[in-house]
Amino acid sequence: MSSKDDFLFRKSALMGTKSGKEILKQGILREKGYKQFYKYNNNIEERFQDFTKRFLLSLHTQVISDPNPALTMKKFVEETASGEMALEDNKISDVRARLSKPELLADRVSRILNSNFVKMTFPVLDALFDAASLYYKQNLPSETRNAIVDGHLIAIDLSEPMDRIIDRDEDLEYLDDYKLMNPYILEIAREKISQGGDSMLKSFEEGFKDARIGQSIDAKLKMKPELISDENMNGCYKKYRAIMGTTGRNMALNIKPLSEIFNFGMAKAGESVGCGNEIQDAIKNGAIKSPSWPLYFFVTTNNVKKSFDLTMKKSESYLNEARMALDMLPPDFDYKPFLEFLFLTVSHYNQYWYNDLNRRDLYPLLHKNLSLPLKM
Repeated sequence: MSSKDDFLFRKSALMGTKSGKEILKQGILREKGYKQFYKYNNNIEERFQDFTKRFLLSLHTQVISDPNPALTMKKFVEETASGEMALEDNKISDVRARLSKPELLADRVSRILNSNFVKMTFPVLDALFDAASLYYKQNLPSETRNAIVDGHLIAIDLSEPMDRIIDRDEDLEYLDDYKLMNPYILEIAREKISQGGDSMLKSFEEGFKDARIGQSIDAKLKMKPELISDENMNGCYKKYRAIMGTTGRNMALNIKPLSEIFNFGMAKAGESVGCGNEIQDAIKNGAIKSPSWPLYFFVTTNNVKKSFDLTMKKSESYLNEARMALDMLPPDFDYKPFLEFLFLTVSHYNQYWYNDLNRRDLYPLLHKNLSLPLKM
């Protein structure tokens, strides 16, 4: 399985969770879901490098050829309605000169692609696209297929620099570079997705708009964490639903019924991974992220351990909803075992970090580092 944390899917790690043991069992028995997943996970490093090269080449061309980067930045900030994304005019020239050097731009691209959301999703998009193409008996040229898949993966990746700019919890020395890169990343995603037709591009634009709404709620709660609520957390998670759901919809060529089923399943799986990511971040940073489900549950229970127990239950709830998509699939859909196996990997990911948090017993530290006396 692909992940920026390679150890997550080693035998020793898989043996530590119920879902991991099921993954191992399927591998030993060579069951269909495992074989389908292995097909798309095979040679993944080489394929990911090829994707990275295509992305880097397009991004470098955008950076060096833009006649008015200040205007490009202004338009992006206006579209995203996020002042945090703005790069001061007096910095643009120097940042652009830096990113014009291929080796430096390659470093920044490598950093933002080093994401579990990106790397865990990479083989899935190929499989979903092939599954829909087979079901609908579509035979699109490989160039079109690559453009559509690349475009959506690049769009998913755009959330990485934007989150880092707002969170300010990593890569602080590269945030100005990310600010200049963001508009070009979005433009590349749009150009590639548009090769799938107007309907697919329209679907993406609607999803991107919803993702920005979720991002806006997230940013507001960072400024005023005391406003955290179930409603606002569901609003924050709109970014996961929109990004992953839209990607699923378009991997099904935006044709019903698979477009609706993939949208539903991927959106809920994305929310489930979001919970696991919040647990992982707490371990990495020694602090509960704001906003997050652990923070919401702490505010309501005043018990750090219980807040993570409930976050784990929330992740399971999302994943159970994702599994409902399996029952929505047509009877003759050949890739159902793949999706079943995919959801096992999501479950293992979440269980692994939850178990790791308990093993480390970080709860006293996390309680100590809660700096704000939050009140409902």
